Amino acid sequence: MVKNNLKVVWTKPAQNQLKKIYEYISAESIQNAVKVINDLTKGVGDIASHPEKHKIDQYKKDNDGTYRAFEKHHFRVSYRNENQTIRILRIRHTKMNPKKH
Repeated sequence: MVKNNLKVVWTKPAQNQLKKIYEYISAESIQNAVKVINDLTKGVGDIASHPEKHKIDQYKKDNDGTYRAFEKHHFRVSYRNENQTIRILRIRHTKMNPKKH
């Protein structure tokens, strides 16, 4: 079932993490950094029309089903579906030890 597009809100930590990802990758290749950032933000944009597309976040303690996550380019994007708002919570490299939150 396709829902109306929801509002997507990035938390400050998620914005900072995205910026650090760009800075880290662009030290080697600006082209690759742009591709990764574009793909991550496109993935986030897709959530607005399909908020339940991704699996429930297995690392969220006491998850009520509103916390979900997806992986792209070895980065894990965690988000929460809050009625009419999708809140992007964090972006972490998949090789980092998972944090229970």
